Amino acid sequence: MFLAIDTSVGTSVAVVDREAVVLAEASTNDTMRHAEVIGELIRDVLAATAGASGVTAVAAGMGPGPFTGLRVGIAAARAFALGVGCPVIPVLSHDAIAREWYRLGGESPVQIVTDARRRESAVSSYRGCDRDGLPVRTDGPELWPVTGVPEGPGSRVSATRVSAGDVGALAALAVAANRLPLIEDTAVYLRSPDVTLPPAARVRA
Repeated sequence: MFLAIDTSVGTSVAVVDREAVVLAEASTNDTMRHAEVIGELIRDVLAATAGASGVTAVAAGMGPGPFTGLRVGIAAARAFALGVGCPVIPVLSHDAIAREWYRLGGESPVQIVTDARRRESAVSSYRGCDRDGLPVRTDGPELWPVTGVPEGPGSRVSATRVSAGDVGALAALAVAANRLPLIEDTAVYLRSPDVTLPPAARVRA
């Protein structure tokens, strides 16, 4: 059983079984209160399923996303996994959106677009799923101005949320196909954090 967490847009938590079936999911589209709600959402989905003892892996949405929100989800995933003694499976959030789009009947190449703040969009391109049901990414993720995202062949999906259920389902498929790791275990911020440390104070002679 997989606990899945994604905070790349709003905050979403789910429990998914090894057949990639979503057993429980809880989420909010609030993009400012990740830290305040994530504990409650984890509690709710675990209460609706077998509880923490049934979790064998944690699927973490690694972005792309803004620094502050994204790191909350990744930190929660790593802390939970450490607490129960299970591995973390990093998943690109755009890959999860693309896989679900194809699962629901999409056939053409597709661009996945999410809000990256500062009047920019995060964009990834795909050309279908492979024989294991995993999406084939052909480009991205990369940043573009909101009004300057280049036209690609096929369709475009402007996603306003990332479902942790989709993140967990993709992780389950990857485990079943022995295709880990899907990506490196590194957050995909695409830009430096807004907050920077002040320069070191000069030492007077």
